[in-house]
Amino acid sequence: MKQNEASITSLLSAFGRAYHSLYDTPKVFDDHVAIDLISQEEFADIRKNLIQGTPFFFNGLAQRFHDDDEMLKWITQVQFSPTPLARAAYCEKVVLNELKLGLKQFVILGAGLDTFCFRHPELRGSLEILEVDHPATQDFKKKRLANAQLEIPKNLHFVSMDFTKTFSEEKLVNKGFKKQKTFFSLLGVTYYLTKNEMKNLLKNLFTKVPSGSSIVFDYGDETLFHEKGLSNRVENTIKMAVASGEPMKSCFSYTELENLLEDLGLLIYEHLSPAVINDYFFQNRTDYLTAFESIHYLHAVKK
Repeated sequence: MKQNEASITSLLSAFGRAYHSLYDTPKVFDDHVAIDLISQEEFADIRKNLIQGTPFFFNGLAQRFHDDDEMLKWITQVQFSPTPLARAAYCEKVVLNELKLGLKQFVILGAGLDTFCFRHPELRGSLEILEVDHPATQDFKKKRLANAQLEIPKNLHFVSMDFTKTFSEEKLVNKGFKKQKTFFSLLGVTYYLTKNEMKNLLKNLFTKVPSGSSIVFDYGDETLFHEKGLSNRVENTIKMAVASGEPMKSCFSYTELENLLEDLGLLIYEHLSPAVINDYFFQNRTDYLTAFESIHYLHAVKK
């Protein structure tokens, strides 16, 4: 991953969260800090580029909408926002519940421009947070935090690591990781791992942590590579991944994942299908937000 690739990926994700916080009602996930990590110029540039790119997302969109704001709303709500918003909302719900059960350590894998720590200052004395990501992405984030005058609290620790290639427990330990009950989040990552890489990563994560430690991740089911989705949005996502130089590699059936997790000593505690995700997070909306086809969320716990 190059510096500019880290910037683009992180900024687009932050843009989707910021747009939702600023303009959508009701809120699925209110990341009110995300807007502080994007300059007004960048926000305007992303808006302009998305509108200009409408033929890619939906060839008849320019004819359907003559208002740029409505066009941007459609692109953002249909293509970019549903999965990042709902999976973040679900993951955060699980984290906050785990805190009631004594959780002291939260490891965010592929953190990007995550803002959990800054939206929950009340946890600074009770929860250690380790953000694991590519060095270029973390350098980019630190500059964004400095520009936004957001001070890095003592309970937030950056662990620079390309964990999808070479996992280093030593790097985690050097940043304060303890062999205690731990919650891991792995959002927006599994698609880009081979099945063997996924298994090895989970094995590395859970070998040294105690029973009750758990993970939330999202994944594509066995229809991922042939499901077009609403207005071709699933197909568009796969095409964009290829164009960015990071093609999606894996999809899983529920049974396949269940067996993989069982082999690693993990049990599925909760599984959310697209239909359930839609009921949980998007029911009775009057805008364009709906759960992505083929995408599931899963919470697995170590026995």
